[in-house]
Amino acid sequence: MKRRQFITLLGGAAAAWPLAGRAQQPQKMPLIGTLMPSPVEVSTSLDAFLQGLRDLGYIEGQNIAIERRFADWKLDRLPELAADLVRRNVDVIVAVSTPPGRAAQQATRTIPIVVGGMADPVGDGLVASLARPNGNVTGTTFIGPELIAKRLGLLKEAIPGAARIAVLWHPGVYSEYTMAQMLHETEAAARTLGLELQLLAAQGPGDFDEAFAAMRRDGADALLLFPSPMLYLEHRRVVDVAKSSRLPAIYAAREFVDAGGLMSYGANLPALFRRTATYVDKIFKGAKPADLPVEQPTKFEFVVNLQTAKALALDIPPTLLARADEVIE
Repeated sequence: MKRRQFITLLGGAAAAWPLAGRAQQPQKMPLIGTLMPSPVEVSTSLDAFLQGLRDLGYIEGQNIAIERRFADWKLDRLPELAADLVRRNVDVIVAVSTPPGRAAQQATRTIPIVVGGMADPVGDGLVASLARPNGNVTGTTFIGPELIAKRLGLLKEAIPGAARIAVLWHPGVYSEYTMAQMLHETEAAARTLGLELQLLAAQGPGDFDEAFAAMRRDGADALLLFPSPMLYLEHRRVVDVAKSSRLPAIYAAREFVDAGGLMSYGANLPALFRRTATYVDKIFKGAKPADLPVEQPTKFEFVVNLQTAKALALDIPPTLLARADEVIE
């Protein structure tokens, strides 16, 4: 080979090397930051979200990366955890329930935030409206305050002789407006039904035993739970304590009834959290949260556990059973 041809060939190869190197560099995977109030071992909502991602073709470690943050029921830690995700420059923050969503919103107004299972997105100040969020937050809602009166009516219908209803709630889990709305709806329904209420607070699972001891001591006839991510994710423990206290109860989600609770009325929450993944997919493809309407449930499930009714020596009226979407026998 002539010297001039060799130099030309060598120069061409050298020029191609940087291009080849750039072509072989792996493309940066989108980074999702997840923010939850619960410890990892009870993160059923996160499991449903991850299944939704897999259904859309997103596999952790292959085409997405995930940074997880858990507050271990210490809601005052959420702002710090949200700020950490912002510092890590995640592409989207997925918050499970309203409290992490509010912390994420306070931490950033630019990174897209998808919140799964909001109670009252407008009342809690997360979005301007359900149809047009007009900010960096969107997601799904289970419609919290509006269904409480319906649950109380179903409980009275199932137990006509009930006079005193214990209400287990998680103070401060939503905005003051939403919590006040829940309380107002419950008190109005109780007056209409001629029921006396006994409000009992639980800041965390460690408060359950004391709350249920107060219910037994003061002669509660039945139990109503306010919506709360903590109460939902601790549903097995709540049901166990209610059963040992022989208290019939109505809950906001069917997971309580599957675990042995008496009745539930509400949205299918795992389905809502799976749907949350579709928002992440749309954002990765260029959509903005401000243009993605908040999704509301289109169906509410009424589920009754007859095994639990028999254990409590309750005769559920046939007219009520006929309206149930599912009866566990």
